[in-house]
Amino acid sequence: MTRRTEWPVSATDHGAGPGPEFAAGHTAESEGVYEPKAGHGTGSGAGFGEGAGRGARSRSRSSGSPSSSRAEKGEPRDPVEQARNICLRLLTGTPRTRKQLADALRKREIPDEAAEEVLSRFEDVGLIDDAAFADAWVESRHHGRGLARRALVRELRTKGVDSVVIDEAVGQLDSEQEEATARELVARKLRSTRGLDRDKRLRRLAGMLARKGYGEGMALRVVRQALEEEGEDTEGLDEPF
Repeated sequence: MTRRTEWPVSATDHGAGPGPEFAAGHTAESEGVYEPKAGHGTGSGAGFGEGAGRGARSRSRSSGSPSSSRAEKGEPRDPVEQARNICLRLLTGTPRTRKQLADALRKREIPDEAAEEVLSRFEDVGLIDDAAFADAWVESRHHGRGLARRALVRELRTKGVDSVVIDEAVGQLDSEQEEATARELVARKLRSTRGLDRDKRLRRLAGMLARKGYGEGMALRVVRQALEEEGEDTEGLDEPF
């Protein structure tokens, strides 16, 4: 049975995120294995070189157990500690959803009980917050990439965010804001289509909006208005593209 691990309260536990002491002690290649700094967690004078080797051999002989050898290398003693290290490493510099972290723990063969304990603890202290993740995702992807609500919903679903949370996040965008963004996208792309015939311009501009999640009706209306402002004859452009 997996024991309940009591973690000390730290800046991480208060939602401040992994601190520099974690970043300094971990490598991107480690799969949840703690890589201690020289002199940390291995006794006085520990480090690289002959002296460190003698110390390690001495401790190994005194304990005489494989688990002691693993501890000297800095490996977590139980799945909960290992899961905690993996999640902290993955969260360093990049927010992630609970599902993303759960998938990562499953891939690394962390037992479900240990994974659930760690993920729930991280939610309690605010290190995992799917609602905040979804809000930030909508803000960034709409204003940064011009994505419409439909595309944002699709992306958040792939991240494992709950449907209710997704609806609340994309609700930040109303149809007026969405259309204003569509017009900005078309205005930036319009110049590169000059010289093409009208129908090709229509397909290229409307197709760009469709890939970003804008509906057919809005895309056609926005593109037609932009072409009219350039003096194009838009008669017959009411047909679906």
